[in-house]
Amino acid sequence: MNILFIHQNFPGQFKHLAPALAADPVNRVVAMTTQKVNMTEWQGVELVPYNLNRGTSANVHPWVSDFETKTIRGEACFRAALHMRNAGFSPDIIVAHPGWGESLFLKDVWPTAKLGIYCEFFYHAQGADVGFDPEFPSKDEGEVCRLRLKNLNNLLHFEVTDAGISPTHWQASTFPEPFRSRISVVHDGIDTQAVTPNPNVSLALNTANGKLELTKADEIITFVNRNLEPYRGYHIFMRALPELLKRRPNARVLIVGGDEVSYGARPKDGRTWKDIFAGEVRPLMSDADWQRLHFLGKVSYQHFIPLLQLSRVHIYLTYPFVLSWSLLEAMSVGCAIVASNTQPLQEAIHHDDTGRLVDFFDSAALTDEVCALLDDPAARVRLGANARAFAVANYDLRTVCLPKQLAWIAKLAGQ
Repeated sequence: MNILFIHQNFPGQFKHLAPALAADPVNRVVAMTTQKVNMTEWQGVELVPYNLNRGTSANVHPWVSDFETKTIRGEACFRAALHMRNAGFSPDIIVAHPGWGESLFLKDVWPTAKLGIYCEFFYHAQGADVGFDPEFPSKDEGEVCRLRLKNLNNLLHFEVTDAGISPTHWQASTFPEPFRSRISVVHDGIDTQAVTPNPNVSLALNTANGKLELTKADEIITFVNRNLEPYRGYHIFMRALPELLKRRPNARVLIVGGDEVSYGARPKDGRTWKDIFAGEVRPLMSDADWQRLHFLGKVSYQHFIPLLQLSRVHIYLTYPFVLSWSLLEAMSVGCAIVASNTQPLQEAIHHDDTGRLVDFFDSAALTDEVCALLDDPAARVRLGANARAFAVANYDLRTVCLPKQLAWIAKLAGQ
């Protein structure tokens, strides 16, 4: 069977599925990507890089600039696909992340191929991320119009897509009927055999005062995002720190995340969200407390897992939006987790069973819950064990998620 993957940053969400399919000798697996790669094959998957031919127009109407960008990407993928077709390649199935528009026109190249898409999110003017945080309201009443047009990419995919796959029930529920009925809920999967608790873990940090060796004997609080920004509750978390560190004089806070923006708007003044909220709380903290706060930036995976294994309490906050892999990895290593009571978190964190839930906007409640767990080792052990058991039972890559993904592929192919 010929299988074509489309992801602008391949492998992305397909990092386990694509190699698993390529491992079967009956399959030829190809991936198209806009990444500049120095190899022709990755874990048995043939790589076909291609380039964008142009950028977005400077003066295009702001409501349609997003769709123009997706159309440009879709055209580039379309023309690269024509070359592949003319060279004799014909996929039986195409699996795509449609979020950037690349797969918009592939059924026009290969009309008989079955198309399955990764259904990450369908935009809504109410009831999800937009309008959730009153601190950052839209200043344009036309935002609702822009969002409707932003969904054009999704809507056009529905016309040509045979099936969808979504990582959580709530993310799937954001999609409208009748397409929602064609979505299977299967998470990307966590390797819970590799991401495990480690009571003997240690981690060395380079600080302004020299090298610091951390072990499980240290009171470590962790907070992890791809980038530090309001969508993931960075502002709420930072506002909890002055009181939290005052009440926990031996605690250290390890913060992982970059200075860029993954979701939502950038600050208007050219600063970073990280600096804005760090600057807001710095005057409220003593020098000694501030020195126990460690911004680690983006860390490699080999250091990221030990960091989670060190954590006594892990904090995860998010708008109602896509669920981060890092939460499930924290569950897999047995972290005691304090999380925001928002969707889709409620699918994984059940209050006082697999973690503790607090109101997203309540920094004081966040502080109280973290301190309560730090004072209660038995509760931390219970919550961490339950979190790991839940991750293994529901999100394990080898025994749960990958078999379901492969079954989804087989069904898409009509096998």
